[in-house]
Amino acid sequence: MLNSNSGGSAWTASKSDPENTPASDGWEATRAQTALATQFLKDERDYLEGEQPDIGRQVGAHARELFVSCDPAQAMRQQFEHLHPEYIAVHDMGTTSSRKLIASIAAASNRSVQTLTIRRQGFGTTLATLEFIELPTSEGTLLRMYTTEADADTAARHGLATTLLAFSRLGVFLVGEMPNHALAAAFKPVHEDMLRGPWPNRNLLLLPLASANALVSQGAELSRGTQVNVRTTPKVARPADAWGFISSTWSRLREHMQPVGNPPQRRGTASSAGGAGPRSVPATPTPTPPAPATVPLPLRPMPAMRTAASHAVPENVLERYVQQLSQLAGMVSCCIFDVASGRALNHAGASPGARDLAEHGTEMLSSMQASSRTLGLGHAIPEAAITLGAHHLVLRAVPRHPGLALHAVLDKTHANLTLARLQILRMDSLFDA
Repeated sequence: MLNSNSGGSAWTASKSDPENTPASDGWEATRAQTALATQFLKDERDYLEGEQPDIGRQVGAHARELFVSCDPAQAMRQQFEHLHPEYIAVHDMGTTSSRKLIASIAAASNRSVQTLTIRRQGFGTTLATLEFIELPTSEGTLLRMYTTEADADTAARHGLATTLLAFSRLGVFLVGEMPNHALAAAFKPVHEDMLRGPWPNRNLLLLPLASANALVSQGAELSRGTQVNVRTTPKVARPADAWGFISSTWSRLREHMQPVGNPPQRRGTASSAGGAGPRSVPATPTPTPPAPATVPLPLRPMPAMRTAASHAVPENVLERYVQQLSQLAGMVSCCIFDVASGRALNHAGASPGARDLAEHGTEMLSSMQASSRTLGLGHAIPEAAITLGAHHLVLRAVPRHPGLALHAVLDKTHANLTLARLQILRMDSLFDA
């Protein structure tokens, strides 16, 4: 079996003259520049030695890669059926808060958000990227928490979200402000997936970011005809509130899954329940988050999540500007940067981060400005709206701040580009005060 380091290049040009350098010297020069020389291993056991059973291979401090020959959702299902990991999946419905929640929990626990990149075998093409964090438990193991908001095309993103929720030990829905008919329409395909199966997950937790009244009845409808316990919590406005409900629910599940006196199971091993959660826990519409004597995931304090109900006063007009931009429907990440230096000044949202948005925004604006000058069309910072496979990009100058520009990324499935541009334009009034 062939094992090569994914982090290094397969071929690296030698700096020496190939005509005057023997082939062996050229190979040694190339080998010296690679992080790890290619190795030939006798069997699969040697290949996997030192690597714990997990999804994908570690390629960086906070990155893993999984090469597949099928679609990402099917590949993840095969991994879950083989490894039987215990994890929590967090899903957005009418909001884009799951990544913010993951990032807030990571910051509060001094851990890093990690990525799992799914690539096409033989080509290396990126099919999807998932974000997750690994949190320590009181048992000395690690609990993984995924966000279902994958960077992928629409079909792959839907398939991955369904697979992550179906095979999780606890599925969490973050539900934004939605009218009753929109809630029913959003939950209908989830209910159909649960009925169609496979759906080994037996525990769902609905966390309303707005009113919880309509969500209670939707939760009852969601569990109809299934063996899934669906609980609805009171309204949550901060990651601390959300984490209180998630951690206490997980604690109760662990009490039923792991009898006292049995050795704890590590992530990546099959449980005796075979993926089915406890059926003895009654589904209650508004559970309160009790504080058990031993909390499996003690994380305090939690940073506040910026929501519509937040009254934190920004330090300056630019920070207030990006905060309001981050609340637009479908906004994934936005950044204000200095065009001359490419330095990020203010940022809100999840991935891509401030540095990436600033660097690539500078490159795109520089290219457009060069074209504008060549065509004799002026030297002003151009404005651009770009549609990609699953996202929209918006680039424009920041009003009344010469040399500063905005680079925003919006989710194509949740944002209307024309409406988003109008909403961004209206926010120019912030700089008139």
